[in-house]
Amino acid sequence: MAEQILQVLLHKQPIGTLTLLAGDHTLFAFDERYINDLKRPTLSLSFKASTGGLLTDVKPSRTRLPPFFANLLPEGPLRIYLAKRAGVNDRREFFLLRVLGRDLPGAITVRRRDDGFIPRQTDEKVRATHDSLPNSLHFSLAGVQLKFSAVIEATGGLTIPAEGSGGSWIVKLPSTSFASVPENEFAMMRLAETVGMNVPEIKLLPISDLSGLPDDIQGMEGRAIAIKRFDRDEKGSAVHMEDFAQVFCI
Repeated sequence: MAEQILQVLLHKQPIGTLTLLAGDHTLFAFDERYINDLKRPTLSLSFKASTGGLLTDVKPSRTRLPPFFANLLPEGPLRIYLAKRAGVNDRREFFLLRVLGRDLPGAITVRRRDDGFIPRQTDEKVRATHDSLPNSLHFSLAGVQLKFSAVIEATGGLTIPAEGSGGSWIVKLPSTSFASVPENEFAMMRLAETVGMNVPEIKLLPISDLSGLPDDIQGMEGRAIAIKRFDRDEKGSAVHMEDFAQVFCI
C-alpha cells in the first residue's frame, strides 16, 4: 500500500501530518516549525508534558486514529451513515477523516497534503468517485446522533448550507436508537439555564421546518434541536476546543 499523508491545520496554519503506513498504522507527527514556535497555539492538552513542553513522541495507532483525532469524528449511526455514503469502512478512521476533515469541531481542519480535499488521481474512475461525493459528507461534528452544521435564514428557519462549513448552528436530528433525544437535551439545557449556567441559544423545531437535508433522510419525522455553535465566534471564525476524552486520550 502506498503511503498516504494528511495535513493537519490549526487556525488554518499547518502544524503536522497524519501518515498512513503499511499494516494500516497511522502516525501523527508535528511539523518542525510548530515544534520550534514557543508561541505556538495549543492543539491539545494531551500533547503537553508535565513540565509544560510539547510531547512529540506519538506512538502509531492501528486502524483507528490517535485518540485526539478519533474524537473529532462522529459516532454511532452518523459515522455508519457517512462512511457508507463515502464508500469507506467506518472503522478505518484515516479514510473517514480524509473525507470529513473540512468541518470539524474547534479550529482543526484536515486535508490531503498535495492539493487540498480532493486527491489528484490519474485514474479518472477514482477521481470521478471523489468528485461525486455528496455535499452532506462535509458535515462532521462528533456526536452520537445525526448532526449537521446549519445557518439561520432571515425568516428564522434553519437550512443546511451546500458546503456545510462555516455554519453557526448545529442541527441535531432524532436518534434512531433512543426516543426523544432532542427533547431531552432541550429540557436539560433549559434546566441548566434556569439554575444559572451559561448555555448557548437553542431551538426545538419540527424536522419539516428544515431544508437541505440529504435525500435519503428527508422522510424522518419528529423534532430536531438547533444549538448555536460555541466553537464559532460572531464573525464565523473557528474557536478551538477539545473535550475530556481528547485530553485524557480516551
